[in-house]
Amino acid sequence: MIKWQPYWDHHIPLPKLGPLYSRLVTAFVALICFINSYDGDFVFDDSEAIIHNKDLNPDTPLSNIWKNDFWGSNLSSNSSHKSYRPLTVLTFRINYLLAGGLHPIGFHVLNVALHCVISVLMIDVFAILIGGLVHNGREAKLSLSPKASFLAALFFAAHPVHTESVAGIVGRADLLCALFFQLSFLVYCKAFQGGDKTFSVLWIFGSILLCAVAMLCKEQGITVLGVNAAYDILMVCNLNIYELAHQLSGLLMRLALLFLGGSFLLYARWRIMGTGPPSFTEVDNPASFAENVILRIVNYNYYYSLNAWLLLCPWWLCFDWSMGCVPLIKSAADWRIFWPLLLWCCLMGLVYQALCSQDSNKRRTLTFGLVLLVIPFLPASNLFFRVGFVIAERVLYLSSAGYCLILAYAVGYCSCHWKKHKVCGLLCSRLVSRSQQWRSEQSLFASALSVCPLNAKVHYNIGKNLADRGNQSAAVKYYREAVRLHPKYVHAMNNLGNILKERNELKEAEELLSAAVHIQPDFAAAWMNLGIVQNSLKKFDEAEQSYWNAIRFRKKYPDCYYNLGRLYADLNRSIDALNAWRNATMLKPDHSLAWNNMVILLDNTGNLAQAELIGKEALKILPKDHTIMFSLANVLGKQEKYKESEGFFLNALKINPNIASCHGNLAVLYHRWGKLDLAKRHYELSLRLDPSAPGTKENYNMLKRKLEQRQRAVG
Repeated sequence: MIKWQPYWDHHIPLPKLGPLYSRLVTAFVALICFINSYDGDFVFDDSEAIIHNKDLNPDTPLSNIWKNDFWGSNLSSNSSHKSYRPLTVLTFRINYLLAGGLHPIGFHVLNVALHCVISVLMIDVFAILIGGLVHNGREAKLSLSPKASFLAALFFAAHPVHTESVAGIVGRADLLCALFFQLSFLVYCKAFQGGDKTFSVLWIFGSILLCAVAMLCKEQGITVLGVNAAYDILMVCNLNIYELAHQLSGLLMRLALLFLGGSFLLYARWRIMGTGPPSFTEVDNPASFAENVILRIVNYNYYYSLNAWLLLCPWWLCFDWSMGCVPLIKSAADWRIFWPLLLWCCLMGLVYQALCSQDSNKRRTLTFGLVLLVIPFLPASNLFFRVGFVIAERVLYLSSAGYCLILAYAVGYCSCHWKKHKVCGLLCSRLVSRSQQWRSEQSLFASALSVCPLNAKVHYNIGKNLADRGNQSAAVKYYREAVRLHPKYVHAMNNLGNILKERNELKEAEELLSAAVHIQPDFAAAWMNLGIVQNSLKKFDEAEQSYWNAIRFRKKYPDCYYNLGRLYADLNRSIDALNAWRNATMLKPDHSLAWNNMVILLDNTGNLAQAELIGKEALKILPKDHTIMFSLANVLGKQEKYKESEGFFLNALKINPNIASCHGNLAVLYHRWGKLDLAKRHYELSLRLDPSAPGTKENYNMLKRKLEQRQRAVG
C-alpha cells in the first residue's frame, strides 16, 4: 500500500462528509459561483473562435477541424497561431448543432458543467496526493485526507482566476484539457492498484492516450506526463534509496514509457504545426523582444510574480494584459524588481520546507503542491518558446490546483488562527462579481479600465463595442486614446479612419489609414478603406492602386473587388467594373451588392438581355433578395416583358412592402401597360411612403390627367 495519514487533516474546520456528500457540495459551490454566466453573450475572443469560425458550421466538412487551428485558419498559414485543438472545436460544433445555430446559452452551460465535474474530480486527485493511494478489500478507493482534499477542491471550485476559463466560452480549451489531464493522472495511479511493487503497463498506455486527448484539447495537456513522473518518483518509490534501488528497473521502465510517449506526442504536434513556430509581434509579448538577455529574464520573472499575485489576490483581473498594461522593467532602479525577488524568496522557502522538513506530511504535500503549480505553467513560461501573451489568466486554470493544495495545507496547519470560512466566502463573492462582468463585452471591457488604464487594447475594445452599438461619437474618443497610448496600433487607426470616413472627415481619415499601411504594409483592410477615402476625395489613380494593394495582400477579397468595381463605374470603365464585380461574386457568391450593381450597370448601358441573364443568375443564389428582384423587374419592364416584370416587383414588395421606389416603378410599369387604376394605386402608395420621391409626383399627375381625359371621353 502507498499511503500516509496526514495528522493535520482533522484540524481543518470542516465537517467530515462522506464521499458522495463532499462531491455534491463541491459541485454545488462550483455551480453557484458561475450560474450567473449561463446566459451571457459571446465576448472577446469568442467572436473569432466561434462566431467567425466556419469550422463550426455543419455545412463545412468535419475533416477541416483536423487541418485548421483553433481559430479556423489553416495551420500552414503564416498568420496561424498554431493552436491545434480539434477536440475543443468539435465540442463547439456539437453545441452549434444541438442549438441549431450560434446561441451562447448552450455553450455557457457546458462550460459551467465541465467546471463542476473538474472540481469534483479534484477531490480524488488531492486525496491521492495528500493521503496516498489506498484501497479496501473490494478495491474501492479510500481517502485518508477527506477534509483536506475536500477543502482544496472547494478552493479550486471557487477561485476567481478561473472566471476567464469558465465564463469565457473560448476557455473551453482549458476546461477540456484539465478534465483529461485529471483522467490521465488518475488512470496512471490505477496502474498501481495491485500494490507499489507491481504495475500495469496497459494502464500506463491508457494514461498516455488520455494525455494525447488532453493535448488535442489544448497543448498544455502534455504536462500531465511530468506530474505522473513526479508522482511515480515521490509517491510510488517514496525517494527511499533502498526502495528506489529495489524498484529501479520498474521505475526506469515507467519513466521510459512516459518519455517515449511524450516525445512521440511532441513530434506529432510539431509535424501537425507545419514544423514552424507561430509568429507573434512585440505587442503580444514585449519582454521576449528585449535585446538584452538580462532584461528579458528580469521581465519574465516579473510576469511570474504577477501570475502568483493573481492566485494569491484575485481582485486585480483583466481580460487582456498586453499593449502597455505591464510596462517593461528597463533598469535596476525600477522598484518592481522587488516582486520577482519576493516571489523567489517565497518559492525557495517552500522548496526548502518540501525537501528538508522533518515532517514527512509537510514534505510530500508541499512538493506535490509545487509540482502541480509549476509543471502545468511551464508552456506559458517563455522558457522553451515565445508565447503570444504577457499574462493570461486562463493558463492558470490547472496551476491553481497546486496553489489550492498548498493553501489547504496552510489552513490545516494554521487552523487555530485562520478562519477558513472567511477566505472561502471572499473567494466566492469575488468570483460571482467577476463572472457577472464576463456576461457582456460592455461590462467586461469597462471592468478592465480600472486595472489597466494604459492598455491600448482595452480602449480599442471599448471603442469597437460602442461603434457596434451605434455610438460612434463615443467610440472615436476611445480609438483616439488607443492610438495615443500605442501610436503604431494599426487596427485602432483603421477603425477610427472608417468612422471619420463615414462622418465625411476625409482628410484625417486618409492620414490615419495612410499611416496604418505605412506601419503594416500587408494590412489589406486598411488598404481597401484607404482606397474608399481616396475615391471620395477624387484621387482615382491612388484609390485604384490602394485597392490593388489590398488584393495583392489578400487574394480572396470580394469586398475589395466590389469597391474597385464602384471606382471603375465612376470612371465610366464599364467592362473593368463588370469584371471586378464578377470577381467579387465568384469569391463570395452571395455578394448581393456586386450582383445588383452588375444588373444596374448593364441596364444603364443598354445591355438589357445580359442584364436579364445576370439578374436571373443572381436570384438562383439569392432567391429572397428584393433589391435584385427590383433591378431585374426594371430591366424586364424596359423589354416590355410586363407580366414577368410585374411578378418580380410584387415578390419584392412581399418581402419588403415599404419600398417607395418599388411601388413607384411598378406604377410606371402599369402606366405603360395600360393598367391605369393599378398604376394610380401604386403611385399613391409610393407618395405616401416618400412624398419627395423624384419623378413620382410628375408621373402621378400625368396619370391623373390621362384618367380625367378618359372620363371626359366616356362622358
